[in-house]
Amino acid sequence: MPDPTCGPPEEAPGVPPIECRNLWKIYGDNDREALAAMQAENLTKEEVLDRFGCGVGVVDASFTVNEGEIFCIMGLSGSGKSTLVRHVNRLIEPTGGCVLIDGEDINTMDMAQLRALRADKIGMVFQNMALLPHKNVRQNVAFGLELRGVPRQERHEVAAKALGVVHLSEWADAYPDELSGGMQQRVGLARALAADPGILLMDEPFSALDPLIRRQLQDQFLELSREMDKTTLFITHDLDEAIRIGNRIAIMKDGVLVQIGTPEEIVTRPADEYVADFVAGISRLHLVYAHTIMRTPEFFRTKNPGVNLDDCPVTGPETDLDTLIDLMVGTDEKYISIEDCGRRVGVVTRSGLLRGIQGKEAEDKE
Repeated sequence: MPDPTCGPPEEAPGVPPIECRNLWKIYGDNDREALAAMQAENLTKEEVLDRFGCGVGVVDASFTVNEGEIFCIMGLSGSGKSTLVRHVNRLIEPTGGCVLIDGEDINTMDMAQLRALRADKIGMVFQNMALLPHKNVRQNVAFGLELRGVPRQERHEVAAKALGVVHLSEWADAYPDELSGGMQQRVGLARALAADPGILLMDEPFSALDPLIRRQLQDQFLELSREMDKTTLFITHDLDEAIRIGNRIAIMKDGVLVQIGTPEEIVTRPADEYVADFVAGISRLHLVYAHTIMRTPEFFRTKNPGVNLDDCPVTGPETDLDTLIDLMVGTDEKYISIEDCGRRVGVVTRSGLLRGIQGKEAEDKE
């Protein structure tokens, strides 16, 4: 039966490619009873296990992923992040709630529609790519197209283009056991890209790799993402990776999405102590921007009457903390004027820079 929360999307320009509404996943024979009790009584996972013998994977998760966005879900092992992403292509059936792809509830699809969705709209890149050992790299990349009945010549041409995108053209005739771990991951990404899906699901694709290779692949993925404008749901247990890659980040704990926000919002305004502990060691130099730590012109004039800002350095509201520090140190000025379209919108002070390093906003924003 379709979930009552999953009616057609409200009329608005730009239906998001991915939308999860009030998604629940409970494992066990008494999953429906457990869900009703959790919703009515706000039970903990331990109480659900004791009373119903059920495990709780996802708790009332709601979020959207916008066109071309990289949306990272970050959580530790057992947080429910991999369970959640597998609902997006219905590898796992929800206990409650729904997933909409381009506005369509995928829980109402029959198997033929679901296969078409997975083949045409959604590409998957997981940690263990399971490349077929008896097929060479070209054949592995073209495998999804082969299953769709694409002629051999055409699918090999598409595979060649995808391999070019991930810089593996010269390895087309090699076999998986001849490749490094990083190269195998790139083959997996090429296989997903070969079908030209609008959506990519990536479940810890780089986590098993050495740090240097991981960073190289992150850089390459970001470049590809900008060029190809894919909508990506990216799963990771590494907050540094989430901050480096994500346009927005969701922090997940015990099946619950604790906070959703931009990297700057997550680091400077953690929703609770759990998130605050996570971000405590994160450098803010490239995450905090002028618009966060600047004082409004009115507040500045109240605190600093008579100060002339005409000769101080000028920059924009999206200037990061690291650049602001360079500006102030390099000019030995006490203030930086923040301007947008030729109009002063704020002032950054030395004390504001120190507050930014501490992860605090300007005094007049508290």
